[in-house]
Amino acid sequence: MNLEIIDGVLRFSSFFSVTIGILVLFIGRRLTHKVNFLKEFSIPEPVSGGLLISTFIAGIYLITDIVIEFDLQARNVLLVYFFTTIGINASIKDLLKGGKPLIILLFITIAYMIIQNLTGITIASLFDLNPAVGMLGGSVSLIGGHGTAIAWAPQIAERFGISNAMEIGIASATFGLILASIMGGPIAKFLIKKHNLTISVQEDIANKNETVKEKTINKYDFLDAVLAIHICMVFGFLLNILVSKTGLQLPLFVTCLFAGILITNIIPDSFPRLSGQKWPTRKPAISLISDISLGTFLAMSLMSMQLWTLVDLAGPIFSILAAQFVIAILINIYIVFPAMGKNYDAAVVCAGFGGISLGSTPTAMANMSAVANRYGPSQLAFIIVPLVCAFFIDLINAMVIPLFLSQF
Repeated sequence: MNLEIIDGVLRFSSFFSVTIGILVLFIGRRLTHKVNFLKEFSIPEPVSGGLLISTFIAGIYLITDIVIEFDLQARNVLLVYFFTTIGINASIKDLLKGGKPLIILLFITIAYMIIQNLTGITIASLFDLNPAVGMLGGSVSLIGGHGTAIAWAPQIAERFGISNAMEIGIASATFGLILASIMGGPIAKFLIKKHNLTISVQEDIANKNETVKEKTINKYDFLDAVLAIHICMVFGFLLNILVSKTGLQLPLFVTCLFAGILITNIIPDSFPRLSGQKWPTRKPAISLISDISLGTFLAMSLMSMQLWTLVDLAGPIFSILAAQFVIAILINIYIVFPAMGKNYDAAVVCAGFGGISLGSTPTAMANMSAVANRYGPSQLAFIIVPLVCAFFIDLINAMVIPLFLSQF
């Protein structure tokens, strides 16, 4: 629990980083409630708070030359927590229910990844840049996110002689995250208003019944949920080791998500547990931990952005991102929405797709949560979007990226 300044760098330890992240989350909540624009367009609370604080930190740097850094190890743990809860809440019945829409969204996403890379390569060529720069502004950093960008940048730098590949990848992922955060809510609002969409009667009744069923969470409910999450994380860690031995590198949160799905659907409800309670699928305690993990993760991610490091990369990168932004909006409105059925569920899916197209899976979930909180729940959207963007995307991107790079 330390705070230190070394060579003009003020570094906050993990403890302080989490504490500030919680404060940022509350700041975002107050902002969203007070500023009508943020509420009207369903901008996620951690996004509004995180962007405000990162801008404030950039101002401190410009005035004092002091760099503020955060230890984000705890943030990465929160990401694993969040995806593990998604796995615990998934059931085979849900997967079957999401069958056709899931397959359709998956194929749209695959096609979009190819379009995203072609767009990046095309814009890069207009600036006489190496095509690999376009890949860094494509699925490497946008659909792939910061993790994929950091993983591939050294290889691209060495192979193609792009010395600032890491900076380009991180800059694209960072600005992509911002654009994704502000895209989902407005797209959903536009579609809902234009087509006068409402939630289905069945979903409304189910939601009301679920609300009635909810009860106060006691300490054992909460600890039982934590125990279940940790059990899945242990199996997810072991699964990650096994997968890595095949030569396929997957983020830990992906294997923990898959472990949660497997354990939830393999172990019967009657299986005896030390806690004496049923496996906590869709229990209030799991939902609480999921919301806390997602909100704090996003707040910490956005507040820690060093915006001043991106200024020198403006020209070509902004051009690539502008093109990607326009294409993502068009595909959302004219392809994803019709393909998903032109109903309320489809509009919420579009909010999520807006998050993953330029940002990350947590951004997609935050976008959908903001829309659902304003207009109503969408069970289908919360089933198929996490499965497509949290599991399939990393598998497919791991094949798409080397395929494109081999052509240069």
